[in-house]
Amino acid sequence: MGILRPAKMEKIGIAGLQSDREAILTLLHDLGIAQIEPLSADALHYLAPERPSEQQRRIGEALLRFRGLKSALPEVRVPQRRRFRNLEEVLALAASVTIDDEVARLRREEDRLMTERKAAEDDLEILRKIPFYTDRLSYLTSASVVSFFVEGPVEAWDGLRARLGETDAQYLVGGADPKLVRAIVTVRANAAEALNRLVQGPGLKLVALPRGSETPEREAAQREERVKAIDARLSEIHARLGEIAREQFATVAAVEEALTIENRKAEVYAKLGVGRESFALEAWVPQRDRAHLARDLERVSGGRAVLTTIPTRDPPPTLMDNPRGVRGFEFFVRFYSLPQAGEWDPTIVFAIIFPIFFGLMLGDWGYGVAILLICLWMIRGFPGARYLPKFGRNFVKMIMGPNAMRQLAWALLPGCGVAIGLGLYWDEFFGYPLFHNLFGYTPAITPLVNVGLLLLIAGYIGLGMITLGFLFGALHEHFIGHDRGALGKVGGILFAWGIAFFGLAVIRHQINFSTNPLVYLYLGLLVGGIALLFVAEGPMGLMGIMEIVSHILSYTRLIGILLASVILAVIFNVIAAGLFHRTGSLLATPLFILLGLIVLLVGQSFNTILGVFEPGIQGARLIFVEHFSKYYHGNGRGFNPLRSNRQYTDPTDDPSAPVAP
Repeated sequence: MGILRPAKMEKIGIAGLQSDREAILTLLHDLGIAQIEPLSADALHYLAPERPSEQQRRIGEALLRFRGLKSALPEVRVPQRRRFRNLEEVLALAASVTIDDEVARLRREEDRLMTERKAAEDDLEILRKIPFYTDRLSYLTSASVVSFFVEGPVEAWDGLRARLGETDAQYLVGGADPKLVRAIVTVRANAAEALNRLVQGPGLKLVALPRGSETPEREAAQREERVKAIDARLSEIHARLGEIAREQFATVAAVEEALTIENRKAEVYAKLGVGRESFALEAWVPQRDRAHLARDLERVSGGRAVLTTIPTRDPPPTLMDNPRGVRGFEFFVRFYSLPQAGEWDPTIVFAIIFPIFFGLMLGDWGYGVAILLICLWMIRGFPGARYLPKFGRNFVKMIMGPNAMRQLAWALLPGCGVAIGLGLYWDEFFGYPLFHNLFGYTPAITPLVNVGLLLLIAGYIGLGMITLGFLFGALHEHFIGHDRGALGKVGGILFAWGIAFFGLAVIRHQINFSTNPLVYLYLGLLVGGIALLFVAEGPMGLMGIMEIVSHILSYTRLIGILLASVILAVIFNVIAAGLFHRTGSLLATPLFILLGLIVLLVGQSFNTILGVFEPGIQGARLIFVEHFSKYYHGNGRGFNPLRSNRQYTDPTDDPSAPVAP
């Protein structure tokens, strides 16, 4: 497990006998630590590429079959996993499953009945809207005449009625609603398309009138009976599918998962090289797992396989390797860009700094507790979300998926803790000084009083983040042998400190060389930093000077967003308090109190939502843009080992074998 670095990777080659190939691939899959690469051209000079085999075809056909069966059967709980010794055992069990025809027949019948039921429901909806027509429906439809049901607002109907003469249509209007018109329109068959074009206006709905030989009332009764009969048959189908699932789902799911794994292994064959009796593969593995792989390879091959390290300059894939508590923040770094295998992994920096930024910009223990509870609700999977307004549910789904929301919630928890701690110290509870009014507590620092001090602290935070970014950049440049680039990063550090302290000296009117000799140091840092930037990067380095200044100043937004949140909360509280204390008639006073409660609830809810988005977005941005830009390149290639998620089967070789994270 590494910190600030992805896991070190090593490219290996494995050569063995064809008779051991299946056992070796199974071992690699079960260990889940090897990303198999196409065999290099040098190795293919001695070996031939693998060709598709009859066995691969059998696996593919069986997999398609069992994926269909698994999706067709209702899922049931599988109490015990199954282990298969080899592929032939999987295929033998697959051949013993004979439920295909019955399941397919039941599903086809279900689809047909569902289609019929939907048509009957649609007909019923129209038939119930035309009680004003009491004759047989057959009178309205013939070989040369068709009828339609039209529904819409009165204004739209009036516009359509004025143009119905173009189609020589007849109509019958019914219903007592003064704002909504329901009508039956009959036209010649060859004029149906013209009528359809006329009804394209806003608000009108045109559908074909249901066919039938009886009156609408009797036709509706017949369709209701048909819907009941369909529902009864669907219940029988579902019951039978449930019986089959209870008997066969465990077997079907285990076989489908085993075949998926075999198919995953078969996909690797195209990357192998084969000889008459031998085969070879190349793969990337974490360096820490090489010894373990060598031991297990010796065991499964009986010593007949050879594992070697392949010297290469190819960029390895990236396996992020952070401690458990930090791993949840990998989501943000991946969202920005996956690190390359040879550069810094900034996840731990993000994990430490982002909660501090989030909590500092929120700075209120009332909002902190509210957002903390929302995060816990998100982590638990949004219980009771069905009671939310539809707009709210759709808005949440539009932002990101459930898994991403859960990861975001975990990441916000420590930030809420920081916000609660700062809010308790600053005595900020939804913008209200609760402790001061209850206990007379007065903090030494408050956001609205000590703005200058907090801005200075934010500036020092920015200086520290810029310095850390340049330091990482200098070390990275040095490690890859680009010492000139490292010199430029050191120049950035010197200039950042020089401009910061010189700027403070100017603001404090301390630019006096006789009384403040430190001014020489500040100028020395400035001039030295500019010189190093020019030596390392030429004129382009000088263009970055203003960027350094702007990036340091950008961190003052930490306090700007804090002040905006506090001021908004105070404004809502003041407006609500004014309404609470406003007097009037016996009827007006309760109305003012109610209006005050609405202002307080809506305003504080709005500020809570801002308290999630603004500190979250701006906190991440300060790290992504101002900090990462000093050393982070990204665009890494993810580590994609040969492995599969197991739910219904156990590994073939060793169920206790460790799996790479």
